[in-house]
Amino acid sequence: MVVPAEHLPARVRIHEVGPRDGLQNEKSTVPTEVKAEFVHRLARAGLTTIEATSFVHPKWVPQLADAETLFPALQDLPAEVRLPVLVPNEKGLDRALALGATRIAVFASATESFAKANLNRTVAESLAMFAPVVARAREARAHVRGYLSMCFGDPWEGPVPVSQVVSVAKALRDLGCDELSLGDTIGVATPGHVRALLAALTAQGVPVDVLGVHFHDTYGQALANTLAALQLGVRTVDASAGGLGGCPYAKSATGNLATEDLVWMLRGLGIETGVDLGLLTDTSRWMAGHLGRPSPSRTVRALSATPQEQ
Repeated sequence: MVVPAEHLPARVRIHEVGPRDGLQNEKSTVPTEVKAEFVHRLARAGLTTIEATSFVHPKWVPQLADAETLFPALQDLPAEVRLPVLVPNEKGLDRALALGATRIAVFASATESFAKANLNRTVAESLAMFAPVVARAREARAHVRGYLSMCFGDPWEGPVPVSQVVSVAKALRDLGCDELSLGDTIGVATPGHVRALLAALTAQGVPVDVLGVHFHDTYGQALANTLAALQLGVRTVDASAGGLGGCPYAKSATGNLATEDLVWMLRGLGIETGVDLGLLTDTSRWMAGHLGRPSPSRTVRALSATPQEQ
């Protein structure tokens, strides 16, 4: 039953991260042809921003070592389907641009501990590393997304001060990032914290229309946090089909917000996404079969157990 609420956007763009952020955390490597079919099925379900892969060194993320093979296999998708890719440095950027990538993402940290664990650099050193990556991507007319992890809590440092997150977010914008994704990497955020961070960012001149949110559901707060962000004007939400994912460098991070759970909530609020929930659910069940375990998405499980209009 659709019951709209006040002060919410009419449409939300879902930034689907399952093929990259979801599969990179799998213990086993998913075959390239299965990944390609996964992306194609997501596109047929109506998702138009699908993060395809990462051009990181295979030593660090062996699950995505097939980026050079996978990305060309996706070029038959409709032109309206965007295929962002993650790049860690200039070498990764070279690999992505050589294959025609037009949407690039870099992955920064709001905390020193995670910057060291994930990038083996300080926050300042990582920003210096990203500066030529962003500059060169923009010279190539690529759209640049800046991921900012540990925006709410860090497994080593505890709660992260809002002012600290704002400082790094502004630095990413100053580098030239077109879009920022605020990550609750270990899933500790609550709605009040989300509102406080968004208010602080906009007060410091970061427009809400360049912000996306990326919530993990460790404590079951991902949908509540998403709703809080939407109420403050955010219109881009990251999610992972079937709730796949976590973070290989933060062991307390559990799965991402499931795309199906997000679509169910947004549909009930009368917010357009362009996503066919039935096709999306079928896709996640299909991928769960390849992974050999049921989907953690509550919506996938509910619709699988009780067939109903989707």
